[in-house]
Amino acid sequence: MPRVLLIEDDPSVREGVELGLRRRGHEVSAAETGEAGLAALRTFQPELVLLDLMLPGINGVQVCRKIRETSQLPIIMLTARGDDFDVVVGLEAGADDYIVKPARTEVIEARIRAVLRRLADPGGRPGLEFHGELALDRAGLTAAKSGERVALAPSELKLLLHLAASPEQVFSRQQLLESVWEHSYHGDARLVDACVRRLRHKIEDVPGSPLYIQTVRGFGYRFGPLQ
Repeated sequence: MPRVLLIEDDPSVREGVELGLRRRGHEVSAAETGEAGLAALRTFQPELVLLDLMLPGINGVQVCRKIRETSQLPIIMLTARGDDFDVVVGLEAGADDYIVKPARTEVIEARIRAVLRRLADPGGRPGLEFHGELALDRAGLTAAKSGERVALAPSELKLLLHLAASPEQVFSRQQLLESVWEHSYHGDARLVDACVRRLRHKIEDVPGSPLYIQTVRGFGYRFGPLQ
């Protein structure tokens, strides 16, 4: 079972989530501040981070940004308010998903498994493929632009591979939520939109005039066609 770093300042939530995950076989390191969490990141070497949005001192968004400076480790944010503006900020900072508290252990476990599956399942056919200056290696789970490797978080990579597997096909946000995030219910389209914005800043020459990931107004997104 993957090692999980839990950064949560509420003692009751922290202890409950930690106990629940340990019972399911996870090795867990728990921290109550952003500073302690970043220190544990170096010593514990987790495979996934559960990160509270509202932390004293360095808040969850700042912690997320610091992690993303050096790592594409999967990050799931914990928030007490699903419609909070800060959720969008957290997603823009690089979080792969978020969970609204309080959440049952089985829900957290399901989200953890879904995020980690994005790392293991490249989707589509195996091998190296080229789209203009963009090279995708589905077997190696990497992307490169003009010969330079692009660091992508799990959700970013899975979304890119999913869109590129069907060039010119239009996908609704709900279809992408189900395929990439495995949200079978009527999910939060902000996950998709935030991930697309992050991707565009990494792979597009001009993010405001995207060549690869194009918006189909009123419906969703498609990959290409390349000009």
